[in-house]
Amino acid sequence: MVSKIPIMRSLFFSILFLGIVATATSQQGFKIGAHGSLPVTSEVNDVVSLAVGVDAGYLAALGEVVDLGAMVGFINGFPEKFDSGGADLPSVQFLPLAGSLRIWLSNSFSFGGDAGYALGLNDGNDGGLYYKPVIGFLMGAQTEVNLSYTGIETDGSPWATVNLGFLYTFPEANRFR
Repeated sequence: MVSKIPIMRSLFFSILFLGIVATATSQQGFKIGAHGSLPVTSEVNDVVSLAVGVDAGYLAALGEVVDLGAMVGFINGFPEKFDSGGADLPSVQFLPLAGSLRIWLSNSFSFGGDAGYALGLNDGNDGGLYYKPVIGFLMGAQTEVNLSYTGIETDGSPWATVNLGFLYTFPEANRFR
């Protein structure tokens, strides 16, 4: 019998995220980015050789130091071919839905993180609790390079990668007028 709990949990977090995004879309600070990832645990390294991801979100300034918002992403882990014995292994895919917090220590350096739930998209992947601490460095007025760690607490083996990413912030001036 198929368990309805993962489906209900996924539906709940999807509706919660859509509510957060609906309130955040009127705020300034739309961001989009991409990252490359390497597994840092042997469990993940046995399944995937590397991963890539994209993120999109809204961050609103709560003053000069703190930004708060929501994000959605997509992570694709490419299957490990070396130890598969020629078998065609599936990709591991997640759809993270999270709240975001950034604290700016200077005009060009920030730290913070994302926390929420990552929906598992491939067969046998129920997803799990998602967290991603981030350190960011501004390279220009709208571009950022960041280093992060992605953790997803799945029922099987936890997902853990270290990431190097690029983030672009869209200009805010008169965008909604």
